[in-house]
Formats: sequence, structure tokens, C-alpha cells
Amino acid sequence: MSDTFDAIVVGSGVTGGWAAKELCERGLKVLVLERGRDIVHGGPDYKDMLLPWELEHRNLVPESFELADRYAMLRRKGGTYDQTGLYRQSVLPFFVDDSQYPYSYPEDRPFMWTRGYQLGGRSLTWGRQTYRWGPKDFETNAKDGHGLDWPIRYPDLAPWYDHVEKFIGVSGAHDGLPDLPESIMQPAFEFSSAEKFVAENLSRAMPDRRVIMGRCAHITEPTAEQSALGRGRCLSRNLCARGCSFGAYFSSLSATLPAAKRTENLTIITDKIVHSLVHDPKTRRVTGVRAIDHNSKAGSEYQGRMIFVCAGSIASVHILLNSRSEANPTGLANSSDALGRYILDHVSPARARGVVPGFDDRFAYGRRPTGVYIPNFRHEQRDGSDFVRGYGYQGGASQRPDTGTGWDKPGIGAEAKAKARKPAPWVFSLDMFGEMLPSPNNRATLHPAKADPWGIPQIHLDCAIGENERKMIRQGRKDAEDMLRAGGCINVTGFSLSEDEPMMVGGRTHEMGGACMGRDPRTSVLNGWAQAHDVDNLFVTDGACMASCGTVNPSLTYMAITARAADRAVQLLKQGAI
Repeated sequence: MSDTFDAIVVGSGVTGGWAAKELCERGLKVLVLERGRDIVHGGPDYKDMLLPWELEHRNLVPESFELADRYAMLRRKGGTYDQTGLYRQSVLPFFVDDSQYPYSYPEDRPFMWTRGYQLGGRSLTWGRQTYRWGPKDFETNAKDGHGLDWPIRYPDLAPWYDHVEKFIGVSGAHDGLPDLPESIMQPAFEFSSAEKFVAENLSRAMPDRRVIMGRCAHITEPTAEQSALGRGRCLSRNLCARGCSFGAYFSSLSATLPAAKRTENLTIITDKIVHSLVHDPKTRRVTGVRAIDHNSKAGSEYQGRMIFVCAGSIASVHILLNSRSEANPTGLANSSDALGRYILDHVSPARARGVVPGFDDRFAYGRRPTGVYIPNFRHEQRDGSDFVRGYGYQGGASQRPDTGTGWDKPGIGAEAKAKARKPAPWVFSLDMFGEMLPSPNNRATLHPAKADPWGIPQIHLDCAIGENERKMIRQGRKDAEDMLRAGGCINVTGFSLSEDEPMMVGGRTHEMGGACMGRDPRTSVLNGWAQAHDVDNLFVTDGACMASCGTVNPSLTYMAITARAADRAVQLLKQGAI
């Protein structure tokens, strides 16, 4: 192995894979360090090809099983019966054991930090909802004064959204919505009859609230480049979280890392826990990374001419905070004291459901891997609302055999079969994704006393929603109920947090912020290229760089920021500026 690389990428997930691909394709020798184990795409770790009876416990986790405590946060995300489909025997190996990888938070403000420590990271289990941010999303901080003004705007990212979408494959329709820019898309999945009914009724009753098919990173019409990487069309099995052997959905293992490997410029080392960066204060540059072997706990150091930190929002902040030295006593790239601040997540606990009448004789075939989406219609403050920002909704219609049998309903024999054959009602559900206001008080710090099994100080996450978010939740529930009724649903019921109930930040798995972009080095960590103000050859391009969280899923924006930053970094390297 070479002693020094042109670039070191920390992390192999959504952004780490993109950084590796872009840098390798531009001729750089790149080292990717992944703290988790090695995984082979389509190999034995993937369980998507197993039949139900071939999975342990029919893929369920017994209630008395010890994993219930060790994966407490993941279990909480899905509830007792895990409606998300993540608390399953086939999926748990892609998530970390909280008891083995502890972190800290105030007892009255729990934080859900979902992690996947393996090659490919959480790109194996992400929800794959893929939307561009619109112009207003980059302008809201400056407009209402909350958080740091983004140093970039939509036109800066638009060509990079194009670049990313062509490669990953995004299915969706051309909806013509001004605040949700068009993507480069492959054919969309179809609405069910019940969804068409609700969408048409809602568009007549509330024209500003459009139900569209969820745009998702699933290939429906493979391009030549996607086929050359061995990726195939989505078969609508919806077994995505087990790993997709077809490569139909985008992951680092199926797409970016193979693209980087074919350049012969890539080196990958797994089981290496990067805990800090090596910094030379005289040159204002990082010279390498320090790592601990996961298994032997032996230390090692790797040298690089530039470093991309893509470990995941909280993990990247953790590494920078732990890169303390005499010159940087509060962490690396932290002259602004902004490192660790402005932690964000989407606001979630407001939802509603209602029965769609008249479709009991219709049945759905296949398992579509996406739902429907209602984009944010509250960009501007409206009558009846007393909060800023807004929210969108994800959801869809499904048949819920409340009168039949299922894995959570007892019954055998003729009686059970008769119930299962009884037509099931269609139920339409809407789940709010709201925008959390950036606050410097929502913060990640190093715990002063607690360390993990490798001797690294634990990260301490102290985050909570404010009154603006609570007002948003109250209105979000009402809007969801009103839209379902306007869409023709009956028996509509809603749910939201009670007035004094704490919301678990991190529950949407969209943690962002902590090393925010900004225009002013005195108040932010990164510039508009996701390059550290204080360290010329350091880039942080995962969710940590986000100055706000918008309302749509953020991963596509991470990818576009990463590709753009990699292009900039190579230019600077050629110029001798880094």
C-alpha cells in the first residue's frame, strides 16, 4: 500500500461512495476507510433472495429476545410491531447494537441515532426517497433569520443534481410543481385506484395540495451505464432493507464504489475506526487520519493530500470534535465555535388515516417500493398558521385486512382462511415531515467522562424541538385530517404529540447539521464548497454540512454537494492551492 494517498475518504455510505467515485474518476489515488465490516454486494449478508420460511423466526424478532434492549432505539422507531419493517431478523445486521456503540443524551431529551457500520453504511437501508431541494429551501434562513444563510443557492447545485440523478436512477413523474424542481427521471410507479380517487378529489377541493407519486432511487428503465455496473430494473418486491441483489435501488455497494473500483485508483480498508484527523497548524492543512482497528484495537495512521469526511452527520462532527490539539483545543475547524451546533432532524409526530370507500373489490399486485407524496404547501405563512417554514407528507393507500388474519392476528384452519378471503378496506395514511428551525442550542459535544469500548469519548447529543415545531405539529395534524376528508376518505382519525410530550429528535433518521456551511468564517464551519474555513484541504460533505433541513428527504442534496465539492477539490489540487 502507498504511504500517502491523493485523497482519503472517511466513510463509505451515500456520500463517501460519491466522493470516492468522483475523485477516482478524476485520476486521484483514493483511500476509503470504513469503520464497519466488509460486505460483498449480493453476497451472504443480503437476505433478499430467501423465502419467508427460510428466514429465522419467519423474519420476526421474538418479544423476549435480548435484541429488544440492544436495539431499543430501532424498535422504538417502528413501535411494538415495527411498522417500518426495520426491526426484522434479516435487517438487524445492517444496524448497530446500541450497547456496543454507546452515545449520550439527556434523560429527558432522548436522541435516536440510527447507524449502519458496514461497507456501504446506511446506503443499504435508506428510505430512497429522492427529491431536489427547491430555490426557497436555500433562501429561508436568510428570509426569516433562523440559522445561517446558505452560501449557495439552487442554481449552484442544479447541474450537480443532473449529474447525480443520471447515475443513480430516479423514478418519478414530471409533476410541474414550481417549488419541487423536476428531476431527470425514469418512469414512475403507478398509483393504486384508491390513491387516484383521493388525489383527484383533493386536487379539485384544494388545488395547491398535490398528491404525486413518490420519487425514489429505483431503476425502472436501466441506462447503459447502470446495466454495465450490473444493475437491473426494480421488481417491486419491497425487500429493500435486506439488501438488493439486483442493484435496482441505489447504494454505494451497487453503484458508486464499483464505479470507483473500475478506475483502479481505489483502495478500501474496512474495520478501521477513524477517531481524529492529523493537522499541521503551520500549513492550515490536514495531513492524515488516525484510526483504531475494530478488532485488535491497534492504532494506525494514514496520510493524504486532502480529506473528505463522510462518516455521517453526527459521526463526522464527532471526528472533528475529537481532533483536539494545542492549536485546536475545542476541535478541528472550530474557530467559530459553530462545530457541533445547529443539529437538525425532520419534525415527525403528526399523522392521519382514513378509509377510502368503494374499493373493497380492488387488490394491489406486487409491493411498490415507494408511496405518494404531498409537497410543502406552506412555504409562505398562511392564514391560520402561527409558525414559520412548513412540511410535506409521505403516505399512501394500502389494504389493511383488519377483518382477516396476519402475523399479528391469531387463527388457524377454515375460519382463518374465510377471514383472509374477506375483502379488506383501503386505508389512506399521511405522515408529516416538517422543517425544524436551526438553533445553536441543539448541539453535539464530547462527553467529559464516558468513552466507548475503543477509548474514544462518547458523543453527547442535546437536542429538542421548540414552540415553532409544536405549532407546526398541531397544524400538520389538522391539515392531514382536512386533506383526507377533502380527498373523499371516511372515518378519518389523526395523531400528534400531546402538548408536553417530548419529540425524540433523530426519529426520522435525517440528522443534519453540526458543521454547517455559511458565508462568514466567524459563524460557520464550512464555505459554499463544503470546504472548512480553517483547513484548506478538508471537506465535509455529508449531512453535517447542512445549514437547514428543508422538508424533503435530504440524501440527493448530500450527493450533489459531494460531487460538486469533489470537482472543486481536484481543481484546487491541480492549482496547488491545497
